[in-house]
Amino acid sequence: MCGRFAITLPPDAMAQLFSATPANNLPDVPNFNVCPTNQVHVVLGEDEAARRLVSMRWGVIPKWYNAPSDGPLLINARAETLAEKPAFRAACRERRCLIPVTGFYEWTKDSEGVRWPWYISAEVPLALAGVWQEWSQGEDTMSTCAIVTTQANETMSQIHHRMPVVIDEEDWGLWLGEQGHGAATLMTAADEGLLSFHQVDRAVNSNRAAGPDLIEPL
Repeated sequence: MCGRFAITLPPDAMAQLFSATPANNLPDVPNFNVCPTNQVHVVLGEDEAARRLVSMRWGVIPKWYNAPSDGPLLINARAETLAEKPAFRAACRERRCLIPVTGFYEWTKDSEGVRWPWYISAEVPLALAGVWQEWSQGEDTMSTCAIVTTQANETMSQIHHRMPVVIDEEDWGLWLGEQGHGAATLMTAADEGLLSFHQVDRAVNSNRAAGPDLIEPL
């Protein structure tokens, strides 16, 4: 799964990277501890000339929820069941997105059950596969998203059996629906060697923690 991440790329740089027009209400960066229900940066596309960089709540709210707290917090969507789950099956066909991150966190437990965080990143910013859903109830409306996850590759399985789906730059258009069908073929684990990881301080276990020290090696 993916339960926290960091984003340090300025919005203008994100917009340039994805050839997207930025919205005016984007979340503040850098943020070294992005948590579920936070607003996150999301890339939407119709064609490469009309991509948008927008803000969405991390955690899909299905349309049948009467309130955001009516059911489980859906921050991740499993690639293997994406087309079957009622909360995601329409979105996987019609509302796919990219979620830019600098890196993400995962946890392991020691022999005493203590949770130790790890920071996973690459040499370049990552574009995670996502799906999104518009939720409304009365006058309340909200754009929400979830990160698509898959079985971990051999490297990542040392930490966790799941990992986010990372979309390579040459496939951004395919995932966003700009290049026709075939997005399902992208829902695989990242190539070995793309990601590296190191243990970080347990301070990040708190959703109130902030600052660049969170991603420094322990």
